Amino acid sequence: LQTMSGNEDDWLALKPQEPSPSQCCGSGCKPCIYDVYEKELAQWERAKAKQDKSLLMEKKEQSNNSALNPDTFTAFNISSVEQLTEDTYQYKFELPGNSSLRLSLGQHIVLRGMVNGLEVQRAYTPISPGNAEGYFEVLVKCYEAGLMSQYIKTWKKGDMVFWRGPFGGFPYQPNKHGELLMLASGTGLTPMLPILQSITDDEEDETFVTLVGCFRTFDKIYLKPLLQDLARYWNIRIFYVLSQETSLEELPWSYQENTYTGRLNEDLMKMIINSCRRKPFVLICGSSAFNEDMSRYLKAAGIEEKSCFVF
Repeated sequence: LQTMSGNEDDWLALKPQEPSPSQCCGSGCKPCIYDVYEKELAQWERAKAKQDKSLLMEKKEQSNNSALNPDTFTAFNISSVEQLTEDTYQYKFELPGNSSLRLSLGQHIVLRGMVNGLEVQRAYTPISPGNAEGYFEVLVKCYEAGLMSQYIKTWKKGDMVFWRGPFGGFPYQPNKHGELLMLASGTGLTPMLPILQSITDDEEDETFVTLVGCFRTFDKIYLKPLLQDLARYWNIRIFYVLSQETSLEELPWSYQENTYTGRLNEDLMKMIINSCRRKPFVLICGSSAFNEDMSRYLKAAGIEEKSCFVF
């Protein structure tokens, strides 16, 4: 028999996650990610009150017109699966014809997964350019105990997966900011990539970018070839901060001068900000602990809250 506390943990794992304020783009989406959350929370509370998990499996509307839609889930076919590190995978999904998701920058989409007959939903940011035709790509980090990760680990080429969206995003405008300082931890890199690509694709966009990618070790840096390509542009600099590397000597020489060991702390933050060519507007994406730390260091370095955007 399941103990009450074990059962309680099960219910908590199924509880819809409240969106962070940054996930709401403030542009009046219908439904807003908060509307969706309220609806799902009410459904979860009804099911929990009756101790009946089958109530979480209400027939969801599904759209068949194979276009992404914020209200209903649409099935997309997995066209390729690539393992990037021991726990990180890149998945490519087919879009019908030459259609594109037409996401604005840094927008995320919501994945629906079924685990042991129970529904889980999580948000992910595609890493492919918003105007990519015929496909989109998502970078996913799988966690040992994560419910959604258990589902994602079963994916194979040819599987159908349900997504809805888009939501959120950063209202980027070319040349609006002199310099963007991007602080990304792990898969927090994902919303930064479409913005970087839109800057490098637009010859008129002269925004400087300083990207600081925080990873545990050199092996855990995702998408190295893409990042190295981006770093060749005159207006883009990339630094790496590797919390579990002790020495830079083992690293390829091309990484040594722009990599730091240890954590991104207040002193390093001040040094990076002082090296920015213009006063930066800061984009932050990582775990909630990372986001809080970064906000604190930025404040100490004299960057006001209105000059920051947290994904």
